[in-house]
Formats: sequence, C-alpha cells, structure tokens
Amino acid sequence: MSSLALAVRDSSTMLRRNLLHARRYPSMTLNLLLTPVMLLLLFVYIFGDAMSGGAGRDAYIAYLVPGILLMTIGSTTIGTAVSVSTDMNEGIIARFRTMAIHRGSVLVGHVVGSVLQCLASVVLVGAVGVAIGFRSTDATVLEWLAAFGLLTGFALALTWIAVGMGLVSPNAEAASNNAMPLIFLPLISSAFVPLDGMPGWFRPIAEYQPFTPAIETLRGLLLGTEIGHNGWLALGWCLGLAALGWFWAAAKFDSDPK
Repeated sequence: MSSLALAVRDSSTMLRRNLLHARRYPSMTLNLLLTPVMLLLLFVYIFGDAMSGGAGRDAYIAYLVPGILLMTIGSTTIGTAVSVSTDMNEGIIARFRTMAIHRGSVLVGHVVGSVLQCLASVVLVGAVGVAIGFRSTDATVLEWLAAFGLLTGFALALTWIAVGMGLVSPNAEAASNNAMPLIFLPLISSAFVPLDGMPGWFRPIAEYQPFTPAIETLRGLLLGTEIGHNGWLALGWCLGLAALGWFWAAAKFDSDPK
C-alpha cells in the first residue's frame, strides 16, 4: 500500500475509535450541547421581548439562532480538548507510537470525529430553533450550501485549536478550563445583541474576534441581511485558526515525550 493509502486507512480506524467512544460515553457531548440549548430557550422565552427592542419575539429568534449555532460548535469542541488530553495522559498515545500506524492518524481521527459531532450538534440545536419558530424561507440552495460550508470550516478551525489545547493540558480538567474561551467568546460577540448597542470602548472587542464575522455571515446567508466584509473576515479567521491549530498541534504532538 502507498503511504497515502496507509494514512487514510489508519485515520479511518482512529475515526471509528473516537466515534465509538462518543457513542458509548455520550454524557460529555450531551452536557456541552445543553449549554447552547438552554441559552437559546432562556433568551427567547425570558429575555426575548425585552431584547427584541419592540420588534417582537419572532424577530429576535431569527436574530439569535445563527449565533447560537456557532456557539454550539465552540461548546462541542471542548469535548475534543478533553478527549485529546485524556488520550495523552492515560498512555494510549505512547502505545500507538510503538505500533506501525501513520503518526498523524491519531490527530486526524480526533479532528474528523469532532467535526462530525459539531455538525450533528448544530443540526440538533437548529431543530430546536425551528421548533420554537426560526424560519429561513428566503435562503436559496446556494446560500444554504454556503452556510453549511461556513459551519464546517468553522468547526474544523476550532477543532484544531481544541486539539492544541488538549495536547498542552496536563489533565482533562485543565483541558476543559483551557478551552472555555470557545464558549466565552460568543457571549461577547454579536450573537445576542447588535454591535451598535454596545458601549464604544467594548465594541472593538466584540467586532474583531472570530465569532462576530462568522455570525454576521451566517445571518446574511440564512436571513438575507447585509454581509459586507464579514464574509472575507470569516473565511480569513477559519483559514488562520485552522493553520495555527494544525501547526501547534503537530509541533506539540511530535515533541511530546509521553
């Protein structure tokens, strides 16, 4: 077999391993999934009328759901950081390194498995959004495909960052704490309120971070709002974070003595 065929075979094996772990121990995924669902329901039914500024709860649901979908990705990737840290500190990686398998397949299995879990979580949270009134009737097929591509790219980028966080964490608890910014950043973005409603000193913090351009781009694709330069910014963040996470994870994985 060629080296590429071996890499694909070993990566597929590692992917199956990670998916089996997720299926057998679903508590981590379910706990992380509860955060965006609870925030969605809280902000719609408790704060919805006040946050809508008089536009009505339905308008606020339409505004809120794209941000919650991207928050779901950030929340789900915390499980990846924990899973990678657990593998690194329980000795299984050392065992894999003694076996005749492609070295990068371990990380690739984690990444692909995490992206699939992210997309499944997005579908579930999106179904909750539809159940409480979210609609995207004006989006074309091309816009839906672009939205799916954005969600996939963002999931891939954050997953590589989460893998790096898991590799540098001494234990699973530290990995979970190190990955908390992936949930915290959406809270200080345009996910819940428009940038125009933020204080002047705080607005640049919310505007120049990865989640805000991605959220505004997803809103534009699903709801027909203005995207402007946010599309290019979202693409740049996806590529930049994916590259940073990949180099970080590869360097740490190759140098780690464990």
